Amino acid sequence: MKVLIAGFVALLATGSAFAATQSTSPVIHDKDGFYVPVDVAKVLSMTDLNGKCGIVPAQFNYLDHQGREHQLDYQVQGVGCLGEN
Repeated sequence: MKVLIAGFVALLATGSAFAATQSTSPVIHDKDGFYVPVDVAKVLSMTDLNGKCGIVPAQFNYLDHQGREHQLDYQVQGVGCLGEN
């Protein structure tokens, strides 16, 4: 009986530990893809693409209408390539 109670207590402690680690991350990492629906209330930052050439990683940080911070990582064509159309 004591083993059963100890196992149950350990299970509860593990569950609360996982819940605590999930809620401590304030930034929501959005997945990139062909179409990503975003709810943008305020833009926090965007990657500056001036002077970058070719396909480069970019990042878009924003707040949604509920005040949660999001981060979207994606690939984009740089705009600083001389002689390219």
